[in-house]
Amino acid sequence: MTVSNNKDVELMAPLKNFKSLNAVIGKADAVYFGVESFNMRMFSDNFKLEDLKKIVRVCHDNHINAYLTTNVIIYENEIEILDSILDKAVDANIDAVIVHDIGAIQLVKEKGLEFHISTQASISNSYSARFYESLGAKRLILARELSLEQIREIKNELQVAEIETFIHGAQCTSISGRCYFSAELCQSQDYSANRGRCVQPCRRKWRVIDDQNNELLYDGVFFINTKDLCMIEHIPKLIEAKIDAFKIEGRMRDPIYIEETTSCYREAINAYYENTLTHEKIKNWLKRLIKVYHRGFSTGFYFGLPTGTEIQRDFDGNVSQYKKIEIGKVLNYYPEKKAAKILLTADKLKLNDEIFIIGTHTETYIRQKIKSIQIKQKKNLTETPSMSTNKDRITVGITVDKPVKKNDKIFKLI
Repeated sequence: MTVSNNKDVELMAPLKNFKSLNAVIGKADAVYFGVESFNMRMFSDNFKLEDLKKIVRVCHDNHINAYLTTNVIIYENEIEILDSILDKAVDANIDAVIVHDIGAIQLVKEKGLEFHISTQASISNSYSARFYESLGAKRLILARELSLEQIREIKNELQVAEIETFIHGAQCTSISGRCYFSAELCQSQDYSANRGRCVQPCRRKWRVIDDQNNELLYDGVFFINTKDLCMIEHIPKLIEAKIDAFKIEGRMRDPIYIEETTSCYREAINAYYENTLTHEKIKNWLKRLIKVYHRGFSTGFYFGLPTGTEIQRDFDGNVSQYKKIEIGKVLNYYPEKKAAKILLTADKLKLNDEIFIIGTHTETYIRQKIKSIQIKQKKNLTETPSMSTNKDRITVGITVDKPVKKNDKIFKLI
């Protein structure tokens, strides 16, 4: 199955769970995700193997390609497990699997599955690229450490294989994530980035001493805490380099982040092809992107080697000035009225406010503008009272665009 046409670049969104999938329907051309075993984000929610058929069915029903990540290092005692997962992938009609272990590639080929070579393979030149192309790889996810010019040169040397690059999200300070810093600190290979369980020690403050010169180089500094990649301003250059697929990083992040980043890049790609891209639109996308989780932005290696400005030295984690706060929950849903009764427990609601309704134990994800407010018998209100203390509670009726479920939580970005 191929849903993108020959003209347009494919936009790939990360999936953490079914809520993330619901968040990108109508925006992404493809999604990538992991199941319980053998993927680079083992601390993410991840999907259950038994859900694989459902994931692919929902994707294909919505014209989205589904890619399964199996791109960790595979040990001898794990071959049978991987073999079983790949059998399930065949049954589910997965569009491709993402791999880098040569043994995993051999297994995938035996199953007749299409495969993409992971960035973990660090493809950095045309000889490596043509080698994987000769193995039958449909797509090569190039090393993150390449400039745009190097990417263009590799693409020009390929006959049939597509290339894919990252355009947004977290960057690793190591070479394409091939790092043992976490494993060393945890005294276990299971916590290596190569096994998907990195505890991200690079995001911490460190004191570094040069023992030869007895010199303190860093004294409690986030000196290897890389900023996030953001290429929204440079979409035309990336498309014109003939990159086939753009990947957004973020399988550990919540559906609000996943939806907003996918929406911005979808709009930017469409604007390029429609010849409607403007500086004003770019400024607006950047304003939206800084509202969701980020560590500050950089362009990575695309335009040259990163400098010290590519490191977020002041903060660990999210530097957005906007915070996601929980303001209530759903008490009931009335399908005939397309309305929900909610319990408001924090902040307040006004007409045209934007809220996010997200399930805790359900698949609900809705981004919703407040179109109506009702409190008891009072309709057509413009706002609610403010919930200023922890004991404040009020029941409010609102209209909703899609069905919600009891106990789904309600959030705002403020």
